[in-house]
Amino acid sequence: MPVCLTYLNEIRVIFMAAENMINDSVIEFKDATIYQGDVPVITNLNLALNKGEFVYLLGKTGSGKSSLLKTIYGDLTLTKGTGEVSGFKLHNLKRKEIPFLRRKLGIVFQDFQLLSDRNVYENLRFVMKATGWTDEVKIKSRVKDVLAKVGLESKELVMSFQLSGGEQQRISIARALINDPEIILADEPTGNLDPDTSEEIMKLLLDISKQGRCILFATHDLLLYSKFPSRTLMCENNHIADSVSIK
Repeated sequence: MPVCLTYLNEIRVIFMAAENMINDSVIEFKDATIYQGDVPVITNLNLALNKGEFVYLLGKTGSGKSSLLKTIYGDLTLTKGTGEVSGFKLHNLKRKEIPFLRRKLGIVFQDFQLLSDRNVYENLRFVMKATGWTDEVKIKSRVKDVLAKVGLESKELVMSFQLSGGEQQRISIARALINDPEIILADEPTGNLDPDTSEEIMKLLLDISKQGRCILFATHDLLLYSKFPSRTLMCENNHIADSVSIK
């Protein structure tokens, strides 16, 4: 093959690889500033998170972690710079688009936020009905599927308040998986759990990320962080430092 054609083919392969990397991005901010009211809490934010990545979000209380998460799921408006989450442009996001954006996301909270007057099945069914599921046969099948993913197939008819803390958090993760999201935002998901249970939840979330989902894991738990090292975003002094760019 002529040298010039070989060179052109190499350029084409490099371009296709770069294009695939771009297409793998599910969260991206460029020159963005995130505000709480009129106060900037994160400035000059340039960031891209990809499919299948597990990324820590660290920082003291008030450093901007929650503001970043709220911006990602459309609770805070992005007024400076650009942002895109699963194809939704945050800087041009319309109110009517927010429910559709949130269907692309799964959110896991520290305090589980399960309905205590309902069993596990009804907790998950409630979320599904609220997000547009109507076929009861498909609802039942999907509940069984997500419960299997978190290892709680036998807990379908158990009342949520009868579950242990670790089981409740697993149900919370199952709920986050209901709509097969591209991204899971985990906001201090081990904050109310003992160390052994925290490690179990951590391993479960890592396994989920290996299936192609991007997980952004906000935490103060430095023991978990040291035991399961991964890419890290550090919120400090109104900026986010990314470990992938620190030499």
